[in-house]
Amino acid sequence: MGHTATPPPATGGLTATEHRLANGLRVVLSEDHLTPVAAVCLWYDVGSRHEVKGRTGLAHLFEHLMFQGSHQVPGNGHFELVQGAGGSLNGTTSFERTNYFETMPAHELELALWLEADRMGSLLTALDEESMENQRDVVKNERRQRYDNVPYGTAFERLTAMAYPEGHPYHHTPIGSMADLDAASLADAQEFFRTYYAPNNAVLSVVGDIDPERTLAWIEKYFGSIPGHEGKKAPRDGTLPDVMGGEQRVLLEEDVPARSLMAAYRLPHDGTRACEAADVALTVFGGGESSRLHNRLVRRDRSAVAAGFGLLRLAGAPSLGWLDVKASGDVEIAAIEAAVDDELARFAEEGPSPEEMERAQAQLEREWLDRLSTVGGRADELCRYAVLFGDPQLALTAVGRVLDITAEEVRDIARARLRPDNRAVLVYEPTAADAGTDADGTDADGGNDEQQDATEEAGQ
Repeated sequence: MGHTATPPPATGGLTATEHRLANGLRVVLSEDHLTPVAAVCLWYDVGSRHEVKGRTGLAHLFEHLMFQGSHQVPGNGHFELVQGAGGSLNGTTSFERTNYFETMPAHELELALWLEADRMGSLLTALDEESMENQRDVVKNERRQRYDNVPYGTAFERLTAMAYPEGHPYHHTPIGSMADLDAASLADAQEFFRTYYAPNNAVLSVVGDIDPERTLAWIEKYFGSIPGHEGKKAPRDGTLPDVMGGEQRVLLEEDVPARSLMAAYRLPHDGTRACEAADVALTVFGGGESSRLHNRLVRRDRSAVAAGFGLLRLAGAPSLGWLDVKASGDVEIAAIEAAVDDELARFAEEGPSPEEMERAQAQLEREWLDRLSTVGGRADELCRYAVLFGDPQLALTAVGRVLDITAEEVRDIARARLRPDNRAVLVYEPTAADAGTDADGTDADGGNDEQQDATEEAGQ
């Protein structure tokens, strides 16, 4: 096992050390003795962007299969052992990765490591047609519950397909289509596992009340004998022009509780300074009840019951700014859209005020510190920066990069990107008898729902 432990820049007291096993598994450790708990997070560098036409949804399906039983832990045993030890666990799939995580009492850390190593090394021996059919049905039912049979459920899928052209690796969402889920075979799943579920395609982070030497010894013991795999192909290129070049628009008449205006704007890639500026811009404009959008539409005009604008960060393709407005009463979408464009034009001309900058950066700083303050949140961020950007230490300095953004950079990104020719628009018109009544509490908090939909949780 090779060891590196380069001291990071000032990080508010948080530290992390990096290590690599001979089979290629990257390991990141971060000690935190404030509470007697430890988090284990394992990111595999595979998501829906790695899928090919006709096999969409396979990454998400396989996430579910990972909870279906391995060689030494059959059936639902993974959940039973973790929860029986007082821990919690789950897994998620996104465009760019699949992750699995447990938070355990510190004295049960070895159990979590053994469980993750067991399914990485032996799940293929337990994968059979019965497991495949069981989890195929679970995923299809999840699609019905979260996409097909709920108000506005297909909005994220539709806007993604509009924002990324046909053939683009991000054109489809992680949930996949019903037809492709039906078409997936056991052989497809087996090949998928061999290709992507290898130690040299993963990052393991352990954060919390740990002894680093003992933890590394356990990791070597349980993961060290799992062979690597060299058959993985690089994901397809997700590069696109900075601006869409023309507005795309779709009108849907569906049984929804209120008229709705949704839009996706093409924004800079995650990991860039321009993306940080975009995050600040969207927070000023539509991040919460103090934002310009909320003040204009909800408080002043009373034309909407909810209005938000937030960022879906993506590293391998342009990120997306998600606008979501739910109309009040019988207010027409045209009036709401005119107000949105008026505010965007004024924002692009004036930029944010000093007070808006201070408030937005404080909000983003708090959100970052909240993530880093929990062992599970920190473990996830360390994995994210290791997998997507090659350096887990970047997680510990992210707050500084947000606070370094200037008002001029925010104004410039608004001028360049938050414009009508750089958006896909989805308009919902109710068809029910009570069309035009107020929304029933559907969130419009700046894209969080959309981002959650992009990260499919394992169904238990």
